[in-house]
Amino acid sequence: MASYEPAPAGRPQPTPAGRPLRADARRNRTRILEAAEAVFAAKGSAASTEEIAQQAGVGIGTVFRHFPTKEALLQAIIGAQAARLADDIEGLLRGGDPATALFTFFTGMTERAARTKTVIDLLAEAGIDISVSKPVHGLRRAIEDLLTNAQDAGTVRKDVSAPEVIALLVGVCQATVHTAWDRDVMNRTLAIVFDGLRPRP
Repeated sequence: MASYEPAPAGRPQPTPAGRPLRADARRNRTRILEAAEAVFAAKGSAASTEEIAQQAGVGIGTVFRHFPTKEALLQAIIGAQAARLADDIEGLLRGGDPATALFTFFTGMTERAARTKTVIDLLAEAGIDISVSKPVHGLRRAIEDLLTNAQDAGTVRKDVSAPEVIALLVGVCQATVHTAWDRDVMNRTLAIVFDGLRPRP
């Protein structure tokens, strides 16, 4: 983030580790993360702290109090994305259509990878390697359940197993992160992948 600088001495310091945040502080932290994701997606590496604070409706000091460095903010964005990903897949397992839930998850994961491309690139520049394979492999059991449900519903081939689905998912997400795909290319790529997963006539 071009204008992100360490918080000067006069700014409030981060909450000490282990101390729970007050409700208003939690709300501010959530707003800052949501605003940062949106600003990075729109502005790329040119995003500024001022823009993030303005979109979040907080002062710049509040941003630095929660995230005293650019890397802390970027890593928190990745963490929030991983938490939402886990929530999404659990929601699909509980209430999604078994016939389409796997495809919905695959599409959502790819879209998330595209939205966090700038964040991952900036972390890489700072020497912090973020791999999309780690959160995907962490959800292996849930992905297996989505796959089984889709196969039982007749929308995925019976000879497909979880390792193949995970390999395809990681590959597409990595390509999304490291290649400047537009939305049309992403949609066509997903259509080809999904066609390969579906049963043959």
